[in-house]
Amino acid sequence: MRFPAVLALFAGVALAGGGYAFWNHEKAAQLPAGLAAANGRIEVERVEIASKLAGRVAEIRVKEGDSVQAGSVVARLDTSELLAQLAAAKAAVQRAEAGISRARADIVIRQAEHHLSEVEMQRASELERRSAGTTAEAERRTAEYDVAGAQILGARAALEDATAAKVAAEAQVDQIEATIADTTLTTPTTGRVEYKLVQTGEVIAAGGRVATVLDLNDVFMTIFLPTGAAGSVAMGSQARIVLDAAPGYVVPATVSFVAAQAQFTPKSVETENEREKLMYRVKLAIDPALLETYRGYVKSGLTGNAYLKLDPAATWPAWLEPRLPDVGE
Repeated sequence: MRFPAVLALFAGVALAGGGYAFWNHEKAAQLPAGLAAANGRIEVERVEIASKLAGRVAEIRVKEGDSVQAGSVVARLDTSELLAQLAAAKAAVQRAEAGISRARADIVIRQAEHHLSEVEMQRASELERRSAGTTAEAERRTAEYDVAGAQILGARAALEDATAAKVAAEAQVDQIEATIADTTLTTPTTGRVEYKLVQTGEVIAAGGRVATVLDLNDVFMTIFLPTGAAGSVAMGSQARIVLDAAPGYVVPATVSFVAAQAQFTPKSVETENEREKLMYRVKLAIDPALLETYRGYVKSGLTGNAYLKLDPAATWPAWLEPRLPDVGE
């Protein structure tokens, strides 16, 4: 291609882009009373999938761009050490159960000995009363009876100790099983994987991120409005979004957030009046039901223009009536 032709091509592209910007500016200038316009950017809420535990990544199940459903497994950590700890904890539960059985059997034995010592004590006392036995023998049988009673108390204490050991061992099992469950990392929301941050075999620290998921049910455009417009807009007001990448479509939205404090105008925001230095951040949310239908079209970072009602009685011009692509397009 000759150099003059290249210049002509670039000039044509520039004129086309400028023509669209001029057309859009003219449309914004023709807005009926009670409507406002601003430019903004589509944003999608990001969910960081992070590990509660430190460990080695045994499996990573997703790739960047994959669609995931809420509860889908994203990654798993190695559990070999935890499984060994779990086996030891379960063995401790079995030992505690055996200790409980021994303690219960010991109580039965001690109760039988206590009953026998009671009979012998009564016999010795009767012999002493009839002068057929000695006082020392009666006292010895009484002491044996008291010792047998104390042994019952000791056996019962051993039963309580074994029962407590079982409870502690079972709690240890529950703790390890909960830790093992934490090694399986799932996504809490339906969306699309934006970044895969680890590979199989890598070792991550506690709190280490493994993936970032875009929550496709929480999509919005952020715009900035001057004080006058921000003070007039109401939560839940109707809005329209026209993306630079798809100017033929008009996406319905609603005002879901208006900042409580003003801030300096971000560099990415163009205002007609440069004196408007303080602006209020406003979020225009897209209906999740609509997002469900057009999930494949959602892309974070797309720029465009937003139009919203400042006066509930205002009417939308025909060119801002909702127009959406066919699902098959």
